[in-house]
Amino acid sequence: MGIFDKFKSQARHKGKQGSDTAEERMNERTGGKYEDQVDSGQQRVEGSLGMDRDRDRPEQQ
Repeated sequence: MGIFDKFKSQARHKGKQGSDTAEERMNERTGGKYEDQVDSGQQRVEGSLGMDRDRDRPEQQ
């Protein structure tokens, strides 16, 4: 694994943490009323950024 792959992996991990934190705070603020919609939105954003939710898979080249 090259140095750029290491940085990419770290950035993806930080992005996932930020996404999870945002989801938790949104659910807290709404009392969980819109939990399904928030989860769906989070999945769409992570998908568009190339971060697969609940699994890590190697990048295809």
